[in-house]
Amino acid sequence: MAKTTVSTVQSTERDLLVGVGEKSRSTLWSIGESLDELALLAWTAGAEVVSTLGQHLNKPTHHYLGMGKLEELKLLQVETDCSLIIFDDELTPTQQRNLENALNVKIIDRTALILDIFSRSARTREGQLQVELAQHQYLLPRLVGQWSHLERLGGGIGTRGPGETQLETDRRLIRRRIRRLEQELQEVRYRRESYMSRRKQARLPVVSLVGYTNAGKSTLFNALSNASVVVQDQLFSTLDSVTRRIWLPGGGQALLTDTVGFIHKLPPTLVAAFRATLEELHEADLLLQVIDITHSKAPEQTAVVVDTLRELDLAEKPRLLVVNKMDQLVPSENGRNPSDVPIISADPGILVSAALGWNLDGLVEEIERQLEELGVLTPPLGSSGDPGWR
Repeated sequence: MAKTTVSTVQSTERDLLVGVGEKSRSTLWSIGESLDELALLAWTAGAEVVSTLGQHLNKPTHHYLGMGKLEELKLLQVETDCSLIIFDDELTPTQQRNLENALNVKIIDRTALILDIFSRSARTREGQLQVELAQHQYLLPRLVGQWSHLERLGGGIGTRGPGETQLETDRRLIRRRIRRLEQELQEVRYRRESYMSRRKQARLPVVSLVGYTNAGKSTLFNALSNASVVVQDQLFSTLDSVTRRIWLPGGGQALLTDTVGFIHKLPPTLVAAFRATLEELHEADLLLQVIDITHSKAPEQTAVVVDTLRELDLAEKPRLLVVNKMDQLVPSENGRNPSDVPIISADPGILVSAALGWNLDGLVEEIERQLEELGVLTPPLGSSGDPGWR
C-alpha cells in the first residue's frame, strides 16, 4: 500500500463548475463569487473551465440541484463535451452517487479538488502524510456500491494520491491505513514538539504569517528572511510550514514562520489532518495577518481568516495586520486609495508591498515594538551567538 500522494494530471481536463446558494442562509459570498474562486482552484489543478451553473435553493437536494436544473446540467455537459464536473460544496456520499448515476461523468467536489491541489504542493514527509490522511478520511465513507474500489475512479483531477495507487479499498484496509497514518503523524508531532522545545530554549520570539491563500505570505516571508520559498501566483502554493530567522532593528532576532493559507469553505477534514502544522500557530508570540488589498473580496477574505483563527482557538493571539500589494493599488480603482483602505478592523495595520520591498523596514520596526510590548524580546546575541535551533 502506497504511503505518499502522487500527482496524476496528465493533460488539461475540460470541466463544468456547479454551485448552490441557500436562500435561508445569509452569506458574504454570492454564488458567482464562490464559483470564481472555484475556477481559480480548478485552474491551479490544471483544469480548463468551460462553463458554470448556479442555483438558489432552500437547501441542497439528494442530487445537490433541483431536478429541473439537473436536466439543464445534463444538456450543458453534452454541449460542452466536458469530462469533469466540480461542485462547489462537499457532496454527501449519496449526492455524489446520485450525480454519477444521473450524469455518467466524473464528479468531484470542492474538498476533493483542494485535496488534489494539496497533493501537488506537499513537499515534506509531514505534508504528504497529512494530505494522504485527509484523502483517506474523505474517501472512506464514499467506498460504497460501484465506487468500492478506487481504481474505478481512474486518473485526473480529484484522484491524485490514493486513487492513483490502485489501493485495495476494502474498508478494513483503509481504516488500517488511516490508523497507521495517524501513528506516523503522532511521531512527527513528537519530533515537532522537541523542535519547538529547542526553539523555546533559544528564547527567540516566534512570529507566524497567516492569511488567505495567495495573499502574498510567501513573498513577504522571502523578503523579510532572505529565503527562497516557492512563490507562485496560484492558490495553495505553500503547504508545508517553513521557519527562518529574521534580524530586528535593535539587533535582536526572531523566528518567522510561513504556513498554509486559509480559504472560504475550508473543509473540516483538512483542518483536522493539518492539526500538527497548525499547532505552530499556537506557539507563536505574534501573528502577522497578511491581506491582499487588491482583491475585490478583501474584507470577506479577512473575515474568513478571522473566523478560521477563532475555530483554531487563536482569536486572542496577538495579531498585526499587514496590508500587502499596495504597489498594485490604483487610487481611482474601485474608489480605493492608500488613505482609505477597506479593512475589517479598528487597526489600520501596516501598509506594505512585499514584492517591491516597500515599507518593510516599517513593518519590522512594528514587529519589534509589539514583541517588546509582549515582553518576549531577548537582548541581542553576539555575532557568534548560536540560538540553538536548526
